Amino acid sequence: MKLISTSLLCLISLFATAQTANTLSVDDDHISKEAGIEQLSWLEGYWQGNALGGTAEEIWSAPAGRSMMFSFKLTVEGEVLFYEIGYIKEKNNSLILQLKHFDKNLHGWEEKEETIDFKFIAIKGHKVFFDGLTFERLNDNQMTVYVASKNKDGSLHELVFNYKRR
Repeated sequence: MKLISTSLLCLISLFATAQTANTLSVDDDHISKEAGIEQLSWLEGYWQGNALGGTAEEIWSAPAGRSMMFSFKLTVEGEVLFYEIGYIKEKNNSLILQLKHFDKNLHGWEEKEETIDFKFIAIKGHKVFFDGLTFERLNDNQMTVYVASKNKDGSLHELVFNYKRR
């Protein structure tokens, strides 16, 4: 399992800001479209699915205080590999998704003041696009999350999380 965990951690820690089949990318000077947190209220709840060789779980709070917080856990072969905590919040009449990673002992991956940031791009139909990350609402009880990720050699691929509401 150590080989699997090391590979997954390296893979996931290298988020890309480039477009893949189901994600979009923007430049640093991108100005996000107007949006409000209530537009994402459908995310609220407990989601679970198979991804990255294990079980992925996301728990989203209801919109409150102009934000929605979430926690994420990946378990492989009965062992937690890592956690994330973050939020989507309203910022400058738009949205931003920010998160931090933690190993199974809650040791942070990012520096104390650092976050992984995904700028909001647009909502198109049942898809919510952030820079390098897409939420796709399939129905009231299923969603897919796509994340652009860089391999060690610099090439891009998509991480796919197929969730069902629990």
